[in-house]
Order: sequence, then structure tokens, then C-alpha cells
Amino acid sequence: MKVLSVASEIFPLVKTGGLADVAGALPGALAGQGVEMRSLVPGYPKIMAALQDATEVAPFEGGRILTGQATGLELYVVDRPDLYDRDGGPYTNLTGQDWPDNWARFAALARAAEALTRLGDWCPDLVHAHDWQAGLVPVYLKARETGVPSVLTIHNIAFQGQFGAEIFGALDLPGSVFAMEGVEYYGDVGFLKGGLAMADAITTVSPTYAQEIRDPRFGMGLEGLIAARGEAVHGIVNGIDTGVWDPATDTHLAATYAARTLSRRKQNAAALEARFGLEPGGPLFAVVSRLTWQKGLDLLAASVEHLVGLGGRLAVLGSGEGGLETAFQEAAARHPGRVGCVIGYDEALSHLVQGGADAILVPSRFEPCGLTQLYALRYGCVPVVARTGGLADTVVDANGAALRAGVATGIVHAPDDADALRAALGRAVALFGTPGWAKLQRNGMRADVSWDASAAEYAALYRSLGGVHS
Repeated sequence: MKVLSVASEIFPLVKTGGLADVAGALPGALAGQGVEMRSLVPGYPKIMAALQDATEVAPFEGGRILTGQATGLELYVVDRPDLYDRDGGPYTNLTGQDWPDNWARFAALARAAEALTRLGDWCPDLVHAHDWQAGLVPVYLKARETGVPSVLTIHNIAFQGQFGAEIFGALDLPGSVFAMEGVEYYGDVGFLKGGLAMADAITTVSPTYAQEIRDPRFGMGLEGLIAARGEAVHGIVNGIDTGVWDPATDTHLAATYAARTLSRRKQNAAALEARFGLEPGGPLFAVVSRLTWQKGLDLLAASVEHLVGLGGRLAVLGSGEGGLETAFQEAAARHPGRVGCVIGYDEALSHLVQGGADAILVPSRFEPCGLTQLYALRYGCVPVVARTGGLADTVVDANGAALRAGVATGIVHAPDDADALRAALGRAVALFGTPGWAKLQRNGMRADVSWDASAAEYAALYRSLGGVHS
């Protein structure tokens, strides 16, 4: 079966978050399921520079669609320098402001996906679109009567791609699509909303999140539509690329190790302490995250004194809201040697954090899936997480029953509750250094966090939808 994946970022070429990891890992994972997946991406400078053996598929809207390979991926690339060849990030300029023509940039990506269902010698049986940036893909496929089914995956329903109605005329869609059953959303054009209304199937990145987004607390205004789609909505938990994330072979670590050689993690801990300016002694908690309200990191910032008072240490790697960046920088200044902070994102350092910290903190208010806790499980870094979304689906709390049964993999606490977070930190400190802690580490490292099971679920979903070329 041939499936075209459409995403606005793809690891390792362009990444701002977990979407890129999923888009980069799915093609390889699905190959073992008899699915040939190729990926359509925008022609950002980094992608154009990496593209090898590029050939033109067809001219496209003043530019062209190319095909080629990069980092082992089979790619289609929308070569539109007017839309994608610019300094800054995929969605924002150098000052962090959204590109004002994002609607045009990602509508073009969706039209290119529709074009590829009828151009060239490789025609997909199904198109799999990701997030609001590809939200118009199902809309164009239906409006232009291609007969090709679509799947739309919601990685985070908080990001919806909502634009003023004045852009509708430039989208080259029939007027009938600007309706409640299409892209119209409170008088605006909703890219994600339109895709959710018109996709043949919808997936989210964990079973719990698939249920949560039917609730007004999590659905961000789209809960009614999600509920109305009923059985078309599926929750499939993400996996991780266990080739990239493997403590036995990871070149970013000071020392590689396995579940039988956990003592070697001490060398990574020493390297991590040096990088963050931390003194030895006490459990080392870490954060690798966007520093945002959604991630619950204001709760952690308010709990730093409690953590240090317990004898713990904290290493924070991330960037985001200015107030939170400042809060953690000030905490590091108040507690030299006990709290360290690196503002920014560093892929190599994120690996060292997982390989050297004792526990990773993920106190999110909502978390569609979360990859950080999956990396942590793989690396024997005990996850301390909020009971929400994919965190609830992937971490088994170290309560008495789970500890006695030998199945616990982390510590789970109630979300959006500073007292619950502090209690979880207390539980972690009490367990640290005991045989029970080592058991948590080994259980996590033995958990299957690969894409194998998830890829099988995606393949079954694709085949249930069929396709005109099947």
C-alpha cells in the first residue's frame, strides 16, 4: 500500500517539536507492515540543501514539486522559494513572530498533496496529514473529488490554524466548503477544523487524549466536532526511533550502557553536572521541554525550593515563555550548585540529560502523547509525570500494588496541582537509592517504546479505508 505523509517538519531535517519525530520515524516503522510511505514537506532551506538526486515531478504554482532522498527518507518537496526560502523558523521569523502568510504557505502544501494523487508515476492509495499545517489536505482531496481517502492526525489540538475569512477566496476551493461542514469556524477559516470535518479518519497520539479532546477542558472549542465524528476518531500512541534513542549506542553520551550496566550512567551524570554547573549529591531531576503553561512548568518553578529542600537537584533545558525562562534562571542563581538552567534547545544535550539524570519531570496540564517520557523509559531515567493524555497511557505509577507486582515504571501525580507535584517529588526522593528505584529503571528500559505496535495499528487503519489505487 502506498501512503503519502504530509507534514510541515520532519526529523532530522527540520524540527520544532514531536511532530517532526513522528513524521521522520513513521516511514521506516511502516515498511515492516507492507506500507510504502513517502513524505511531502515544504522546501525550507535546510531541506533543499539536504535533498539528493532531486528530480522534478511537475511544475507547481510558479514553482515545482521535486522528489529525492535525504537522510534515508523518500521525499517530495514543494519548491516555492517565495513561500519557504527565508530566514527564521518553519512558522516564525527571526523575532519569533508568525509569518503573516502562513495560511498561504500551508494551503500550498495541501494543494501539492492533492496534485500528487494524479501526477507522476507514484500515486498514493491514501494521504496521511499531520496537524493544522496539513489540515486542508482532506479538504482539497474531497472538494476536488480525488477519491483518495485521508487520515488527519492531531498532535496538539491547541494549535488550530485559524485565519480571517478574507483569505478564503485565495484558497481555490468551492464556495460550498466555507460552511459549518467544511472550513468555516466562527466566521473564520479553520485549517484544522476543516480537516477534522472532512478527513475519512482522525487519529490522536494516545488513547487517553482521544477521549480527553471530547471534553471542553481539552478540546479547545473543537470538542463538539470531535465527539460528532465518533468512531472515526482513533487514539494511537506514538513510539520513538529506538535506533536514534538507544543508550547502548548513543554517541551523545559520555558512557553507553544497558539495563545490566546501569552503574555506567554515573559517567553521564558527571558530564551533566559539569554542563549545568551542579555539585554531586542527591537525586538529579531534569526538564527537557518547551517552557510553557501547558507543560505545567509554572508549577515546578513554584516548587523549586521544595525540591531543593528535599535534597534534590534540578537541571532545566528548554526555552519558551519569557516569565518561565526568567523564573528558572533566577532559581539557578538562588541555588548555585543545586539548580542549573540552559535556555535553548540542544538535541545532543537532551540525550545526555536522559542518560545522566535520575528522573525526568513532565508535569503537563495536558499532553497529547509526549515523547520525553518515552525517551526517559528507554534510558532508565525515571519519569515523574502528570496523569493526563499519553503520559497516563505510557507510565505505570509506583504505587504499592504496582511495586509489589514488579510492573511500575515511574511516578504519576494529579495534573494542574502544585501540591500533587510536590508529593510526587517526595515519593521520588524517598524511593531513590533503594532496590525499588533500580527496578523502576530496569522496567522502563524493558518497556516496548518502539513504533512496532503503533505502526501495526496505523497500517490496519489505512487498509480499512482502502483507496482508489489499491
